[in-house]
Amino acid sequence: MTNELIDPRGPRFTAAITTVVLAIALATGSWIPVAIQFIQFAFGGFISPKKAPYGLIYINFVQPKLSKDFVGEAINGPRFAQKIGFLFATAALLGTAIGSNAVFTVAVAFALAAAFLNAAFDFCLGCEIYLIGQRILKH
Repeated sequence: MTNELIDPRGPRFTAAITTVVLAIALATGSWIPVAIQFIQFAFGGFISPKKAPYGLIYINFVQPKLSKDFVGEAINGPRFAQKIGFLFATAALLGTAIGSNAVFTVAVAFALAAAFLNAAFDFCLGCEIYLIGQRILKH
């Protein structure tokens, strides 16, 4: 566990890019956007959302143009959400590898839905799952 804080606008920005990338994957049936997203999820989930490709874009190009006034958010929830995304991207890529369009489509659609919720409504499904898990573990 870490008490590291992040700018909560970063994960929402990341979710917006993820929404576009996964929508392209779903619309085209191409594994290539999923592979790009897989890399993002791997860095975001297992290293740090701040060191992931979309996080670096946010920190270097977007955040400097925004207000410095924000309440930091614990990094644990967004990191966990990226790990869940990693699992869905893995499932989608495995679906492609075994020739299952259904597995590919369902995995991409679930990840897309979660990304869209965060991008459009600032509702991080993975973060909420993380918080529920923390409450369960504490009791």
